[in-house]
Amino acid sequence: MTTAQNEFGGLLRHWREARRLSQLDLALEANVSSKHVSFLETGRNRPSREMILRLSQVLEVPLRDRNLLLNCAGFAPAYRESALDSPVVDQAMEAINRILDKQDPYPAIVVDADWALVRQNSGADALGQIFLPGTPAIGTNVFEILFSSEALQPFVVNWAELSSTLLMRLYRDSLGPAGRDSCRALLEKLLALPTTPANWRDIAGHLPTGPVAEMVLKKDDTQLSFFTTVTTFGTAQDVTLQELRIESYFPSDDVTRALCEGW
Repeated sequence: MTTAQNEFGGLLRHWREARRLSQLDLALEANVSSKHVSFLETGRNRPSREMILRLSQVLEVPLRDRNLLLNCAGFAPAYRESALDSPVVDQAMEAINRILDKQDPYPAIVVDADWALVRQNSGADALGQIFLPGTPAIGTNVFEILFSSEALQPFVVNWAELSSTLLMRLYRDSLGPAGRDSCRALLEKLLALPTTPANWRDIAGHLPTGPVAEMVLKKDDTQLSFFTTVTTFGTAQDVTLQELRIESYFPSDDVTRALCEGW
């Protein structure tokens, strides 16, 4: 139990520091003493199940990592992880399908926590027909599609900027004790590709301070420019649902808008 409590304390400290809170700040938000927070982080006190859930709520810890905190303290998970074809997720997919349909004719895709393609709309199908040799299969990793020299990478005009931005995003997902092993493995794989900028960190740190990052694609005389938004289930009580992300692509200029509407 001592080892488990130390693991719990390390994870709690990780999330507290990630949210830029002092022990006193967290204690005030959770309505506990700062001494108790300190003792939890050092392993001197064993947390109750209710305390873990309360602290996780204050720290906005993702559901998967709340289960991990519970497990480290010797408790059963509080949140289920449903299969994508389960009735629970199927109900949410109806809402997702409506969002995808409303996004047409502009592209939109759904990815899971490992960046695997779960679903896409007809706008994304049309985009793929222009720039990809074949429509990506469900389950294909979207980072690998983008970074592959046999898929999208040769058509990305602003490759250095876009790839560096996405690598930094993936790097942040992999940080700390709560980072996903799959994100770390994917990051290592992408960094080993010859098309990945060696100075991606420097590029990401010196990008123009615009409101959104763009993706510019060009093939022959066709050039399209998009910016993206990400939609998630903010009130999900299921790990799988919380980790689903809807990436919607919007035209950055009139030419792209006209081409998409022509689809």
